[in-house]
This record gives sequence, C-alpha cells and structure tokens, in this order.
Amino acid sequence: MTQTPSTAVGPTVRARMRSIRWVALALVVIVAVATLTTYLTAARPGGRLDARSTGPEGTHALIALLRDQGIEVVVADTVADVERAAGPDTLIVAAQTFHLYDDDQLARLARLPGDRLVLEPIGTTREQLAPLLRRTESVQFGGLSPGCDLREAVRAGTVQFGAADSYEASEDTSVTRCYDGVLARYRAGGRTVTVVGSAAFVMNSALLEEGNAALALNLAGTQPRMIWYAPQRGEGTESRGDASVFDLIPPQVTWLVWQLVVAVGLLALWRGRRLGPLVAEQLPVVVRASETVEGRGRLYRSRRARDRAAEALRTATLQRMLPRLGLQTGAAPAAVAAAVAQRCGGDPQMLTHTLYGPAPDTDTDLVNLARALDDIERQVAQS
Repeated sequence: MTQTPSTAVGPTVRARMRSIRWVALALVVIVAVATLTTYLTAARPGGRLDARSTGPEGTHALIALLRDQGIEVVVADTVADVERAAGPDTLIVAAQTFHLYDDDQLARLARLPGDRLVLEPIGTTREQLAPLLRRTESVQFGGLSPGCDLREAVRAGTVQFGAADSYEASEDTSVTRCYDGVLARYRAGGRTVTVVGSAAFVMNSALLEEGNAALALNLAGTQPRMIWYAPQRGEGTESRGDASVFDLIPPQVTWLVWQLVVAVGLLALWRGRRLGPLVAEQLPVVVRASETVEGRGRLYRSRRARDRAAEALRTATLQRMLPRLGLQTGAAPAAVAAAVAQRCGGDPQMLTHTLYGPAPDTDTDLVNLARALDDIERQVAQS
C-alpha cells in the first residue's frame, strides 16, 4: 500500500494561522489597554469648585491630597448631607455661596457645630456664617505675603490669590488678618471661623503655584473630618435654578403657538399642489433652425444689441466664404477683400467696410448689412 508523501504546506499554513491569531490578540490587548488608559486619565467634567471635577476650576486634586494625609473628606451635595456629617470635630468648607440664597438653608448651616472655612462669600452668606466680619475693598495683586503670625499662613508663605476681597472686623472682636485682609480668622461661640476672599488658590489649575497648595492643605486640614460643600445649583424653593425655558413660557403662549401650527398646516394643505402621474416625454426635443434664429434675433432686438447681431452675421459669412476663396481662418481683412473683389468685382474698400466695418446705428442699417453680406456670399458662390 503506497503512502502519499507528506508536504510542508499543511504545517506552514497552520503556523501562519497561529501567527495571525497571536497578532490579532496582541492588537486587541493594545486597543483595550489604550481605551482603559484614556478612560481613567480623561478629565472628569464638573462645575466650579466641584470636588469631583478634574477640570481647571475643580478641586479634585485638593480632595485627593487631604485624603492621602488621613483626613476624612465628606463631599456634601445638599444642606441635609452637611447636617448628617457635621460634628464638634469637623470643619465645614462652604464654597459657591451664591447658590446659598435661601435664608432657611443659611440658618441651618449657621446652627451646625464645628469650625467653618468660607470661600468667596457673598453678602448674605457672610452675614450668616461669619457675622463678625465685613468686606472692605478688593485686592488686585496676584501674589501676597502673609503679613501675620497665623501658623497656616506663615508655613504657606506667598500665595497667588489673583483678584480677591478683603475683610476686617465688623465689631470689637479680635480678628487675625493675613494677606492684606484676604484671609481673616476669628474665634467665637466655641468655633473657629475662617474667611478667604478668593477661591482660586484651591483649584486644580492653581494648586501648584507658590504656596497655594500649602495654604489650602493647612486651612482645610485643621480637623480630622472635613465637609466640602460647594453646591452647583440652588436648593431653595423661591428660585430652583434648574427650570428650563419651556417652564418659563406662560400657558397662553403655548396655546397660541399650537393654533398657529394648525393654521399653517391647513394653509399648506389648501395651497399645496398635488403631484400627478409622471408624463413620458421624448428627449431630446427637436427645435427647427428657423425658430432658433428667430429667437436669437428677437433677443438681440429686445436688448438693442445691433453690434452683436452684426458681428454674428459677418462671422458666419466669412466662415462660409473663406474656404471658397482658398483662405484660412484669421486671414487679414485686406487679403479677404482683395480675393472677393477678384472673384466678383467691386471696390475693395467698400467690401472691407461691409465685411469688417463698424456696427450699424439703426435697425434699418442692420437689415441693409444683412442683405449686402448675402449678396457678397452669393456672388462668391456663383463665381
């Protein structure tokens, strides 16, 4: 019994298939790793001073640094979240205070125990959470030195605040003022209240500038638990802040718009044209030459284009006569006139005027020119 000799084709094909599978698997792994890396390193969107945002105006970096130092950070989205986490050994950081417009919210925050750190407070928020301070003027300089003996500020050194508000004591109270009053601190009611007239130094984009990170960590890390409350929208009942444009439209306007829509629809049905069946048409349409010439003549006449009509007549006459005269296109006018005079007689100057002269001034002159050209062409053809 004979055996078929083995060849290397089978193993070679299998080896190539294994190589292709390994390459495909490697490409899948690379794509998966790249996708995962992009997802993990992509910036997480968020509002200003949002603890979850990795954007330029977020505070995710500061929150991460505080947690690395062993501080328990609670990110509160509502006043109720702050109330559940507040205690005597906590620090409440209140930012984005222009969303705290409800008096009941501010009163609830003011009654909570623990220290306070208020960033860029508006007037109503400052009166409730830091009642012993008042705003003086704005500081326009970017980098400021502490200028005080407050431990947190002295350790941080120069800080880049940018444009910021300045504060001073509103009553006969001992207030520590640093950085020309941008940072003010006092102690009352068993708690420490700190107000900073700028929040730029805690943002992700400015945390690495000079002593910004040090001051932010020193101020936010004074207690074992820190509650970060930076509301991104209002919670009050007077103005929720999340109403859409349609919620602001009165009901009467909505009914008026629907009436207009119905009226326009009925008008479209009334005036609209209905398409009928397709009509078969034999193309191309044959147009007689006489109709084309008549149409062009009427067009020239309506526009008083006697010059263009005369030029068209002379060009057509010359194109038909030159082959009969043995001349080429573009021959000199004198040579053409001499050849025509030799064939049928006539004055060369008069022939030159007829074949190459100026445009006629009137319609009668244009008709006479057409007749003269026809006579010349007929005589050349018959000679």
